Amino acid sequence: MLAQIDTKWILLIEIIYVLIVIGVCIRIIYDTRAVSKALAYVLFAVFVPVVGIAFYFSFGINYRKRKIYSKKLTVDEKLARRFREKIAEADRNVYASHNPSIIQNKDLYQLLFNEKTGRNPLVPNNKVTVLKNGEALFPELIQALKEAQSHIHIEFYIYEDDAIGNTIKEVLIEKARQGVEVRFMYDDFGSRSIRKTIVKELRKNNIAAFPFYKIRLMPVANRINYRNHRKIVIIDGKTSFIGGINISDRYINSGKNKVYWRDTHIRVDGPATYSLQRVFLSDWNFSSGESLGIDNTYFPLYPLNEKATANMQVVSSGPDSDLPNILYTVIKAISLAKQEILLTTPYYIPDEALQETLIIAALSGIEVKLLVPKESDSKIVNLACRAYFENLLRAGVRIFLYEKGFVHSKTFVIDRTLASVGTANLDLRSFDLNFEVATVIYDENIAQQLAIHFDEDCQNATEIQPQEWFRRSKSIKVTERLVRLISPFM
Repeated sequence: MLAQIDTKWILLIEIIYVLIVIGVCIRIIYDTRAVSKALAYVLFAVFVPVVGIAFYFSFGINYRKRKIYSKKLTVDEKLARRFREKIAEADRNVYASHNPSIIQNKDLYQLLFNEKTGRNPLVPNNKVTVLKNGEALFPELIQALKEAQSHIHIEFYIYEDDAIGNTIKEVLIEKARQGVEVRFMYDDFGSRSIRKTIVKELRKNNIAAFPFYKIRLMPVANRINYRNHRKIVIIDGKTSFIGGINISDRYINSGKNKVYWRDTHIRVDGPATYSLQRVFLSDWNFSSGESLGIDNTYFPLYPLNEKATANMQVVSSGPDSDLPNILYTVIKAISLAKQEILLTTPYYIPDEALQETLIIAALSGIEVKLLVPKESDSKIVNLACRAYFENLLRAGVRIFLYEKGFVHSKTFVIDRTLASVGTANLDLRSFDLNFEVATVIYDENIAQQLAIHFDEDCQNATEIQPQEWFRRSKSIKVTERLVRLISPFM
């Protein structure tokens, strides 16, 4: 009799568990936009009892449409409307200027100016300075910070408590004492080492410092899945910095670090700074609870520099955007190429659309070159990246493995007339989970500079020879493809 009761309870528990699994699978399918990612979560939930479901609820729930971001979304809409009104005329004028780079890529401009992708304006008269590695960026940044008169806005994924981190901290404190408004925002996961040190010192000196999306239980926090990966500095609403470089000594190749760190940042002097300011203020309002808006303090009117000829659009994306705007930007730019595509990324774990777009471009006779690190900072990520190479190589894509150190740049150059520098890697995390930002630069001079840097980097890389790659052992290929199955979780 007791055995029958136990059997009934076991059967009941099994039925309840099956119903839970079915419910979770329905939620995954409904809530996850990417098919490959949805399939991976479903398989994990079905074939890894309990753990698979727990993993999904810890890391996989799509919060983009939930109340967690509602305040930021509301602020974004208000800022966007006022921002468009402020520089709509400049956008119309530059689009009508018959610039060859803009004409050739007008479909990209129209994509980014669409209401659904954020109506990102095309702004003229920007001076863009390409900064190669931390040893070029940090002196330029520090000098610009020292010259600030009105305000300094800083937003970084990684800010470390080291020499360069403390040097910049001291500059910020000095500027605050001089009456300059300083706002400091950091990702609570990426910059966790400064929570009890630099952040406390900044606040002690009357500098507003807030984490983006505060994490309270670091070891189990779901929120580490939604990271602010942006790296932005805005000074007086006129000068800005954006790119792949974080505030850390590792980015300075002084001979003290074991690994040479290759990265790219840009300095922007001109009205494209307005676009980066908008991104910062939206993030700041969400993090701080303030309601800063568009006014002459943060969006000052100043004479345009006619000698500054770079036309730019700034595009952002993240869990708060309805569409993967930066992914769409990359795919559209690739599709517009006529001769050459140069891509640099530290991590290549693409979604299916990006992978197929590159394959189509190569099969169409376009020279496609992809530069990635020979060794990633994660062995499992390295395996996942390499699983995508074979189909690219068969289509004619040339893949270069950077050997001098670790290449961390996030850039593309199309036909040496269009370029992009930003914070997003070519991976699923950057396209779907992280808060990211990128610049699109319609300027042949900047595109040529970045193309030259790409060519120089390829001299410090080894090109994969397709036939040798295809002859690798089956065990290596199987391992890579197994790891590829979990790439949606990376």
